[in-house]
Amino acid sequence: MDIDMSIDMNREWKKNIILFLASQTISLLGSSLVQYAILWYITLETQSGMMMTISIICGFLPAFFLSPFAGVWADRYNRKALIILSDSMIAISTLLLAILFLIGYEMLWLLFVISAVRPLGSAIQTPAVGAFLPQLIPEDKLTKINATNSSIQAMVMLVSPMLSGALLTIATIKTIFLIDAVTAAIAILILFFFLHVPVHAKARGKQTISYLSDMREGIAYIRHHEYIKIFFLFCAVFFFLAAPVAFLTPLQVTRSFGNDVWRLTAIEIVFSLGMMIGGIIMASWGGFKNKIHSMTLASLLIGASTFALGVVPIFWIYLVIMGLSGTAIPIFNTPSTVLLQEKVDPDFLGRVFGVLAMISTSMMPLGMLVFGPLADIIKIEWLLIGTGLLLFIQGFFLGGNKVLLEAGKPGLKP
Repeated sequence: MDIDMSIDMNREWKKNIILFLASQTISLLGSSLVQYAILWYITLETQSGMMMTISIICGFLPAFFLSPFAGVWADRYNRKALIILSDSMIAISTLLLAILFLIGYEMLWLLFVISAVRPLGSAIQTPAVGAFLPQLIPEDKLTKINATNSSIQAMVMLVSPMLSGALLTIATIKTIFLIDAVTAAIAILILFFFLHVPVHAKARGKQTISYLSDMREGIAYIRHHEYIKIFFLFCAVFFFLAAPVAFLTPLQVTRSFGNDVWRLTAIEIVFSLGMMIGGIIMASWGGFKNKIHSMTLASLLIGASTFALGVVPIFWIYLVIMGLSGTAIPIFNTPSTVLLQEKVDPDFLGRVFGVLAMISTSMMPLGMLVFGPLADIIKIEWLLIGTGLLLFIQGFFLGGNKVLLEAGKPGLKP
């Protein structure tokens, strides 16, 4: 009887995670198609750097302001319902845009509005998904599933720009908007009708305190756990320094190697392929026993790759290094996500992921406010060399921090 129950439980979590990852992949594909379609539409219609800047700001700022509230919601309410709500918000906004475009209201400001509304759904979804995964799967499977999810996302990132470009050559942007609404609807139906997971304990109980009190409790939880504070500080500096390699490499390639479209496509493809490989490596290997050691390895690889991108004079070597930097991303992201999922109290997991999302959506744009204007004054290669050295040095600080090393060990919550 006990053996039968164990087999049934094993089948149940595997079925649930397959359904969940399938729904998220379908939804992500539609969203990525729209993201690239809007980006290219604004680029082709305006050819304006200012318009692109406005679009980027619209994509980051709403998520930054909503993330801490979304973290509270992820702890207070049914996380599956929040994911469905966020997918619905994205689908409805895109469908409304498609209808407006179909009846002739093809105005640029509508794209800016939709670029601001869609990240609101993502801001709700990010902490909800991070906190929901530990409800779906056994703790010892978190690394494998997070790594698998990372590979799937990289595959979508690889396919989306090519598919979006192909669709735009044979159809209109309105068609892509409608495709996104359909994929979101499919994802919602899978979650609603087929994925059955008990609501977490805090959401089942009566909420006795206000949102702001819940938020203050979350901040206090972070403040009283030294490893979270240090990790978040590391992430803030890391995201700031990573802005040049994340945003300025296409401009560097155009200036240093030529403005051929295939070169820009090539760096996107090899980076996504690298991320897929990194996810596969983490899913099969699992990383070092101490998660901080895996994160340190990835940080050193990213720092060294960023530095190398600033010095290599040959494009095919540049592509190899870009692929290597992509491989390092899941080697860092997977253990860092699992570290929080394993160590943080489940009742605070949403708020912790909400604060992390706020850091990630603020520090890279902040970095661009510094490094973007500098790129017009000094060579981007020098920015990559400088930030690469700092990222590499920061990796040693990560690997030598006793508090984080203690938290990275497998075992009980700190």
